[in-house]
Amino acid sequence: MKGIRITRMVFLLAAAFLLFMPMAGAKGEKVYHVPLENEVERGLYAFLDRSFTEAEKAGAETVILEINTPGGFVDAAGRIARLMDSTDLRVIAYINRDALSAGAFLALHAEEIYMDPAGRIGAAQVIDQAGNAADSKANSAWLTSMKSAAESSGRNPAIALAMADASQDLPQYRAGKGELLTLSAKEALEVKYSEGTVSSFDELLKKTGLEGAEVIKMNETFSEKLARFITNPIVVPILLSVAGLGLIVELYSPGFGVPGTMGVSALLLFFYGHLVAGLAGYEAILLFLLGAGLLIAELFVSGGILGVAGAAAVVGGIIMAGGDPLVMGVSVAIALVIMILGMVILMKFFGKRLHLLSKLVLMDSTDTESGYVSNENRLELIGKTGRALTALRPSGAVQIGNEMIDVVSEGRFIEKGKEVKVIKVEGSRVVVRESGI
Repeated sequence: MKGIRITRMVFLLAAAFLLFMPMAGAKGEKVYHVPLENEVERGLYAFLDRSFTEAEKAGAETVILEINTPGGFVDAAGRIARLMDSTDLRVIAYINRDALSAGAFLALHAEEIYMDPAGRIGAAQVIDQAGNAADSKANSAWLTSMKSAAESSGRNPAIALAMADASQDLPQYRAGKGELLTLSAKEALEVKYSEGTVSSFDELLKKTGLEGAEVIKMNETFSEKLARFITNPIVVPILLSVAGLGLIVELYSPGFGVPGTMGVSALLLFFYGHLVAGLAGYEAILLFLLGAGLLIAELFVSGGILGVAGAAAVVGGIIMAGGDPLVMGVSVAIALVIMILGMVILMKFFGKRLHLLSKLVLMDSTDTESGYVSNENRLELIGKTGRALTALRPSGAVQIGNEMIDVVSEGRFIEKGKEVKVIKVEGSRVVVRESGI
C-alpha cells in the first residue's frame, strides 16, 4: 500500500510539472512592448534605439512593435529598418490599426506580423515634401527597398511592389484600377502578409506563445517627444527662420531683448533636438560656433573674408547637424529666403530705428528733401558772355566775369580767346556759342 501511494504521488508530481512547465517558461521571459505611432520621422529612431538597447541589456528575447502610423519619411524608415535587421531579438509587428507607407515597410522587416481585425497595411508610394509622387530615381530605389523587405521576411515581393506602385497588376485586392494596394487583415492573412488576426494585445501574447511573460511597456521620454517634433522636416525650416529673424531684429535695437532670446532659443532647440535624435554630433556644434565667432569678428574687422568664412561655417554646421544634407539644404534655403524678405521689410519700415545695422548698411537718403543736391544748377549763367581760355573741341574752359567755368560748345570748334555766350544750362553741363553767330 505504501509503495502504491508513493507511486501515485510521483505520477501526480510529474503530471503537475508537465502541466505547468510551459507557464514556467513564459513566466521567466521578458517581452518589450514598444509603440510605433504617428509619423515615421528621424526623431523616432532615438526612442526605438533606446528600446532595443534596453531590451537586449535586460536579457529579453522578444520586442513587439505596436504599429499605428500613416507613414513618414524614407530616410527615417531606412534607419529604423537597419536597426530592426541588426538585432538578435525576435521582432513582432502588431498592426493595431494602420501600417501605411513607411509603416508597411517597417512591418515587413519584422519576423512576424499580426493584425487587428480592422487593421490595414499598404499604400506605400514614396512622395516628395510637396506631397507629389517622387521622381523616377527615388521611386525606383523605394520599390527595390520594398521588394527586399518582403523577400527578407519570406513574403511574396509582388504584393509589396503593388503597395508602392499602382501599375502592378493585382486587381483582385484593389478598390479600383490604378490604385495602390492596401490589404485588410483578412486579405493580409490570405496572402501570408500576416501570421494571424488578434483583437487585443493579450490575445497576441497568447497566440505567439508569450502568455504569462513579463511585459515591459516602453514610453517615450519628454526629450524624445521633443526631438521627434523638432527634427520633423516641416518644423526645421520654421525653427531656422525664427532663429535668423530673431537675431536680425535684435540688431535693430540696443541691448538684448525678446527677438534675440527667441533667435538663440530656436537655435538651441534645433541643435538639442538633433543631438537627442542621434543626428548631430558635437563637431557640427563646434563648426557652427566657429562660424558665429567669425561673423561677430567681421563687425570689428573690415575686409569681408571673415564674414564669408563665418557664414559658410554656420550653414555647414546646420547642414551637418541635420543628418540628411539634401533635406537640410532645402530647409536652409527656405530659411534664408524668409530671412532676406524679413530683413528687407524691417529695413523698409523700421530703418530709422537701426542700432547695430547702421554700422553695416548706409541708411541716409541723399535726396533733395533731405537737403542733398547732386550738382549745382547754374541757371543764372544763361545769356552771359565770356572769353574762351582754351580751344573748345567742343569742351574747354571760359572766363565769365571773375570765374572760370568748364563748358562745352554747341558742337562747333571755337578758338582760344574768342568771345562766347552761354545759351543753355543742363545740370552741370554749360553750353556756349561763339558770340555773333
